Order: sequence, then C-alpha cells, then structure tokens
Amino acid sequence: MKVRTQARRDAILETAAGLFQEMGYERASMNELAKRLGGSKATLYSYFSSKEGLFSAVVRAYATQHLTEAAEELTTFAQQAQTLAQKLLGFGERMLSVLTSDNKAMSVYRMVVGAAGHSDIGTLFYESGPRESLEKLAVIMTDATARGELRAGDPRLLAAQFLGLVTAEITARTFQRYAEPLSPARVTEITHAAVDMFLSGAAARRDSSGMTRELSPTNSLL
Repeated sequence: MKVRTQARRDAILETAAGLFQEMGYERASMNELAKRLGGSKATLYSYFSSKEGLFSAVVRAYATQHLTEAAEELTTFAQQAQTLAQKLLGFGERMLSVLTSDNKAMSVYRMVVGAAGHSDIGTLFYESGPRESLEKLAVIMTDATARGELRAGDPRLLAAQFLGLVTAEITARTFQRYAEPLSPARVTEITHAAVDMFLSGAAARRDSSGMTRELSPTNSLL
C-alpha cells in the first residue's frame, strides 16, 4: 500500500495547475497528468477521486484560498468589536493583495472565464471558494443590519455588491496578458474607495433625532 504524503500532493497540484493553464479544463486529462508526473493514474486517484476534485483543489490552492482565509477572519473574536467599515477594509485589502500580485491566481481566473461558457468549470470554481466567502460576508451584513449600521436588505445581495465594488478596477486585469502588480498603497486606496461607495449607498440613514430611517428602493438612490 502506497503512503500518501503532503509533498506528493503538492507536486500533483503544481503540475496539474500548469496542465490546466496550458490545455484548459476540458482538454486536460488524468492520463496526461500521470505522464507528466511520471506515475500512474492509480496514484493520482488515491489523492483525488476525479478531475473535478483535482481542479477544485487547484483552485483552492492557487486562486481562492486567500478568499477563504479573509472570510474566516471576519468572524474571529479579535474582529468582533470592529465596525463594519473596518471589517470590510481588512477583507478587501486581503483579497486584492493576492489578486493583484499572484500571477498563478490570475491565470486560474483567466482559465475559468475562458471556459465557463462551455463547461462546468464556472460552477466548480464558485463552489471552491467564492460561495463560502459570499456566505460569510452575508452573515457580516446581517449582523451589521441588526446593529443599525446598514438598512434592511438582502444580505447576500449586499455582499455581492460589495465584492463587485472591490473588484471593479481589477476585472480588466483578467483580460490583460501581462499586468503589473499593484502597490500596497494602491490596493489600500482601491479598497477604501469601494468601502466608502458601498456604505454611502447601503448605510442606514438617521433622521435629526438619531433614529434610523428606512429608505424605499426609489429614494435610497437620491
């Protein structure tokens, strides 16, 4: 019986990441991966039960682990006393720091965008990180609403809107062959702008007496 090791698993993930980026998700196969690793398919399947499972592991390792870690930090004891703005700033900066400096992460994003229209790669990608992050952000939005920091609304929609604002300037990088890393100062600037814009539209409004005033969908945009 062969013993599985973390080093071997890491080697498989690294080689698989290169294979997916080179051939795309649909064309890449466990046979080809076994050839490049110099082992057997049986060994691969002892680590990953399917190509889908392998791809999900690659996505987590190279493209979404930062999202998971950033989302987990939102609910730590140390951050419970922070304001919503402070939590969102920390999350946004953590996320953008990876997206704007890690070429492997961006390569995975490009691959997903390119193949999402004719395979299940988009769903696999979403389930391998973004979904969990969105759900944890939604919990933060729910708590902020209960504390009066946000007006009532769909917490998942609020979470998605915030993520859209944070990544607004980053989306174009997905379509660039070479994108220079952004400086930490620029990442902070982008994140602050996103948080400011989000809160300017979603924050609870208060009247002259200090009471929260709910806005209708129409006048909330005025």
